[in-house]
Amino acid sequence: MGIPIVQVDAFTSVAFGGNPAAVCVLPAARDAGWMAKVAMEMNLSETAFLHPEADGYRLRWFTPAVEVDLCGHATLATAHVLWSEGHLSPDSPARFYTKSGLLTCVKVGDWIEMDFPAKLEQAAEAPAQLAEAIGAELKYVGRNQFDYLVEVADETTLRGLNPAHHLLRTLPVRGVIATAAGSGAFDFLSRFFAPGSGIDEDPVTGSAHCALAPYWAAKLGKTEMTGFQASARGGVVKVRLVGDRVVLSGQAVTTLRGEFLG
Repeated sequence: MGIPIVQVDAFTSVAFGGNPAAVCVLPAARDAGWMAKVAMEMNLSETAFLHPEADGYRLRWFTPAVEVDLCGHATLATAHVLWSEGHLSPDSPARFYTKSGLLTCVKVGDWIEMDFPAKLEQAAEAPAQLAEAIGAELKYVGRNQFDYLVEVADETTLRGLNPAHHLLRTLPVRGVIATAAGSGAFDFLSRFFAPGSGIDEDPVTGSAHCALAPYWAAKLGKTEMTGFQASARGGVVKVRLVGDRVVLSGQAVTTLRGEFLG
């Protein structure tokens, strides 16, 4: 009997958009080395593994290279799988015990709301190679426990970034969040580069919005905003700042079901 695995496009309402993640619901815990090999085999930005624990599930996330402490799009994908594959009823919250504490998700119509910790950044001195690596003038540089956050001049500059990933790979952080003010339907835009974690550019990054939400809330004077991650695939992330938490909202679409035989 193989182990089921489901691939989901997160932060999108249509297939082949947003950020793909694989989700593996296990009957019990498995060895971290096995999970790392599965994630390498799937070769997506994240593969999520979960098994029942207490009144919810123990959830872990792996890139093809490393295990990470927090991942938004794979959590969104996991909650989607629990409801769509019949592990949970749609009116039951999904509760996940993770390296970043308890994360909860609820289904609200076609959207999934995730309660995540805010990851505040503080102004920081830019490493010598950061501006060169990003390839643009930096209006602001901040840093939190995971990433650098940099603001660039405008949407056109953000969309045109072509970073030097070999330089970004030398930075002592998970990745770099680049952002700019939005227009029209979007309050802000972003991109996320994490070559040091095995991902040159992540299509849509929920955990980056845990920093983007408080950053733009302070600049725009509002606590509910809509962000767009301007990668090639693109994705919409709604955010709501609630004290030291950020509610991230997104949609998800199942694209593939299979099973691992190894």
